[in-house]
Amino acid sequence: MFLLIAGEYELAILTYCIIAVILFIAEVCYFKIADHFNIIDKPNERSSHSTIVLRGGGVIFTLSMIVWSLTPFPTPSGEWCTIALLEYWPFLCGLLLIDGVSFWDDVKSLPDSVRLVAQFTAMALMFWSMGIMHWDMWWIVILALIVCVGATNVINFMDGINGITAGYAIAVLLPLLLQNRRLEFIEESYLIVALLGVLVFCFFNFRPKGKAKCFAGDVGSIGIAFILLFAIGRLIVQTGDLTYLIFLLIYGVDGVLTIIHRIMLHENLGEAHRKHAYQLMCNELKMGHVKISLLYMLMQLVVSLGFVYLCPDTVLAHWIYMIGAGVVLAVAYVMFMRKYYHLHEEYLASLNTNAHK
Repeated sequence: MFLLIAGEYELAILTYCIIAVILFIAEVCYFKIADHFNIIDKPNERSSHSTIVLRGGGVIFTLSMIVWSLTPFPTPSGEWCTIALLEYWPFLCGLLLIDGVSFWDDVKSLPDSVRLVAQFTAMALMFWSMGIMHWDMWWIVILALIVCVGATNVINFMDGINGITAGYAIAVLLPLLLQNRRLEFIEESYLIVALLGVLVFCFFNFRPKGKAKCFAGDVGSIGIAFILLFAIGRLIVQTGDLTYLIFLLIYGVDGVLTIIHRIMLHENLGEAHRKHAYQLMCNELKMGHVKISLLYMLMQLVVSLGFVYLCPDTVLAHWIYMIGAGVVLAVAYVMFMRKYYHLHEEYLASLNTNAHK
């Protein structure tokens, strides 16, 4: 019996190694396609880079889910079979829809209305896979749709320097994987293959400024957001505990408070900007991309692992932990902005001066 289990474990490891190789080859093939069709990222006023780089390398996240859905994995009964598509096909259709529109937006800019319709439709398909599309819960579904679409766009906004999207995805997937071994809210293979896709992307993107082979693009940042939200959503549906949104707390605090700050400044939220805390660290404080990405990654890991292993497993304790962590991070954000935001104002003033010359 032990030898049989050991043999299945070795086969599973071999399967994941083969998937990693397939994803690596797929990413390299995409680079040739992007280079041929001139799918590139040109620097603009929002950018924290100054050179032209291939865009859309984050398509590997969606490709990893396609490979996952077609690959046989061991079941609890000992059999090997592909994932039950009857349960997951709405999620996969939603992922292909939202990433297809996002990829086209990377190639040729689309109206906000088109992207939002695609995002809400894709989220509805995700909820279908979760089994929560019920008429008697219509107001909860609508609220959840708004929250998930908002979270998707916050994750997209936070994709601005090398490694931050991939590093943060790792910081979310690892605690989810650890929690899944306790609660089994999703197939473990889903999280492992998603992690493999992120690691492949890291190989080409998690590099110092000017060294990245590719950027994620909207197809990558929105795609990984959809993949992460599906896993977190299943965890919340199974436990009924909304505090598992803490796995996205660092991005949530930076993204939401930056939006509030821009509203206070009466800015158009649709226009490009460089006001996120990580952008100030990069552009005004001249911190390296890798250092900033590792900082965000480590902060989220500390918050999430503390939640999983240190926080008592009660609803009250979970809420106290999440609110307390959120308050600490919000205060840190405000203090950081009060100390360094004037540097960004000086940068904006220099742009206006140059424009009038």
